[in-house]
Amino acid sequence: MYRLLIADDEPLEREGLELTVERSMPGIFRFIHAGNGRTAIECAEEHRPHIVFLDINMPGIGGLEALRELRERLPDTRFVLVTAYDYFAYAQEALSLGVKEYILKPAKRDQIVGTLKRLISEIEREKQQRTEELELRHKVSQLLPLVENELALILMVDQTADSTASQLSEWLDFPLDQGNAIVVAFDGHLSAQDKKRIYDRYRSFVKIHSPATIVSSLIDHHLAIFARKPLSTRENDWREENKELARQLSELAVQQMEIQAFVGIGSLRKGEDGFRESYFEAVFASTLPEPGSAYCFFDELKRTQHDIGKSKASQEQPYVISALNRIREQREEQTMTVLGRAKKYIEERYTDDLSLEEVADYVHLNPHYFSKIFKQEYGETFIDFVTRLRIGKAISLISEGRLTLKEVSFEAGYKDPNYFSRVFKKITGVSPTEFKVQNQ
Repeated sequence: MYRLLIADDEPLEREGLELTVERSMPGIFRFIHAGNGRTAIECAEEHRPHIVFLDINMPGIGGLEALRELRERLPDTRFVLVTAYDYFAYAQEALSLGVKEYILKPAKRDQIVGTLKRLISEIEREKQQRTEELELRHKVSQLLPLVENELALILMVDQTADSTASQLSEWLDFPLDQGNAIVVAFDGHLSAQDKKRIYDRYRSFVKIHSPATIVSSLIDHHLAIFARKPLSTRENDWREENKELARQLSELAVQQMEIQAFVGIGSLRKGEDGFRESYFEAVFASTLPEPGSAYCFFDELKRTQHDIGKSKASQEQPYVISALNRIREQREEQTMTVLGRAKKYIEERYTDDLSLEEVADYVHLNPHYFSKIFKQEYGETFIDFVTRLRIGKAISLISEGRLTLKEVSFEAGYKDPNYFSRVFKKITGVSPTEFKVQNQ
């Protein structure tokens, strides 16, 4: 039910308007009355009406004055000005205040009803748009961590020559112009549940304190954060921000996770390759914290590397190698999982009008990248894979002998029987008719 505020200093006008609306649109509105501008403002603030019928010529606070105030307080409310005086100046000022509807007394029933129906349609359209926007925001919020993790993995491991890092960074509004990597390495055994809990807590914390960041999932015993330096921030200030964030990340592990964490900070670098190099530096730095310190800058290691024992570095090297190998393994595992889902999706829908773009969208991959890894894994292109499934189904249906060849064509996913025949012969070496004869 919509709330309709009628503001008019004439009680008979208010009651007449309500009666007209209720008779023409029964049960649609809950009516609120106001006898002057001041009361209209008070009632509007209390009831927050969807629509306001506002008489221009009221004593005290007039209609236009009330309108100016109400527009600021109730931006979503629709206003209809009503007056017995056809003064263009009123209409002109009303238009400047965003009012589109203007009714002259005595208003006809059709005009009142038509105006209300238009306004209700607008309200419903906006309501639907808001619902769709909320749904989209919800979907994006769920997808965002996956996309961030994909970009983080690309920056961590240069998997393909035609990397999609630039495309993902643009989508995430995370330019790879200048920044660095921060690695948080956790001590002790971590279960899958522990890793999920750590990732959720750390991602939430980092996004609040440093929004311009990309956070990876927890791989092996470490989590990577890629931070972009704003162009306006000086390098010394950026270093201090990194130091403070590293301190907070270490404290977070102890205070909320009850585990020990060491933070490595890579050098400030530019571009995709630069972020990747900074990441490797941060991984190494996370294995060599100073005594009593929870974090380590890689560039400080370079300046004081003669003070670091070669034995210690060599002892920690297996951790770095293990971590990087685990990243590659996880990357491959994720790729196989995605391809498995894609393959199942195709096998369930191959008789439909299925496209590579649709399947790539289903598994949240770039179509070009999906096409490449699909062929690498299954040894045939997406089109060849779908064609093989369709012709296999056609062979099975022809062998059963229940359907005509035209019906077989449709059942196998081909709308054009002639095209089906050409494809069938190309794959099997014989036409569908010849195959049917041979198998009778």
